[in-house]
Amino acid sequence: MRTQTLRREKESLTDTALLMTITVCTFCFLYVLAMAVWGGGFLNPQQFFDIFNNNAYLIVISCGLTVVMIGSGIDISVGGMIAFVTMTCVIFIEDHGGSPAGALTIALGMGLAAGLIQGFLISYLQIQPFIVTLGGMFFAKGMTTIVSSVPRTITDESFLALKNARVVLSAIGSYGKAGNFIPVRIELGVLIALAVVFFSWALCRWTRFGRNLYAVGGNRHSALMLGINVKRTVFLSYVLCGLFAGIAGYLYVMHTGAGNASNATAAEIQAIASSIIGGTLLTGGVGNVIGSLFGVLSLKTINSIVIASGLREPYWQSITTGLMLCFFILLQSIILEHRKKKTG
Repeated sequence: MRTQTLRREKESLTDTALLMTITVCTFCFLYVLAMAVWGGGFLNPQQFFDIFNNNAYLIVISCGLTVVMIGSGIDISVGGMIAFVTMTCVIFIEDHGGSPAGALTIALGMGLAAGLIQGFLISYLQIQPFIVTLGGMFFAKGMTTIVSSVPRTITDESFLALKNARVVLSAIGSYGKAGNFIPVRIELGVLIALAVVFFSWALCRWTRFGRNLYAVGGNRHSALMLGINVKRTVFLSYVLCGLFAGIAGYLYVMHTGAGNASNATAAEIQAIASSIIGGTLLTGGVGNVIGSLFGVLSLKTINSIVIASGLREPYWQSITTGLMLCFFILLQSIILEHRKKKTG
């Protein structure tokens, strides 16, 4: 039994690498195609880095969703939590004279609390993840409106200084119409998002928790036979996802400087789509946060291509996202089925 389980884990890691490679190649192909066919902004390095600037929060929650989905779970509350966190941070800073550091502490605490509660209900009380996180989504959305029913904007100078801070890459940039060189600028939130990606990758790749997570997602019964604490592993995955939702909420308010009940609408759907495009299977046991990062980049690149093609209506982006998602699900199924037949 142990030999079979170890072999299954090795095959899962191999499948993970294969699917991630496909996603990376897909993104490179899409962006090179966009530069060759549409040119324009796609040739400007700043537009490429703006994908990171505008979607740092999405990268973070995609990491959280990937961790949960590797363990064969799901969390659809993250979008509501982002809205709740952003509004709470805005009110704390504007109405109570709070500091950016204090707002960050609140964001982390809110995300951690959500992860602890939902993780306990799912792992130890054995309640379906979809039901629990659906309730969490509605609760967070409702609490956001209770905190403030109207949109609010941060005017605090210390927070605005943090919001407007940029890392300048002086060696990369483009020339303006006046012939002056304009270097690429990256928001601080991007650095935090990339740090989360690296942390998540190292956690899943090099720690016992990561190995246990893949084993639980691959086959819970076999994981129990190996002596893995399945409930604790699942619990920690949701705690981590909740914590990442808190970080994502803070990155969102750092980027926009505003709180609104409609913030991060459908962010959970985009995060799930990015994870699947990045090679994470809904059935669990296969996935990689690096692939999810490129899933976000691929998703946003195809949206930019749609806009560059003149299809600016929002429903065209939804249609292309749906088609892209279906394509990757089909591709994953074909590749994994072929590999099973080849090895079986």
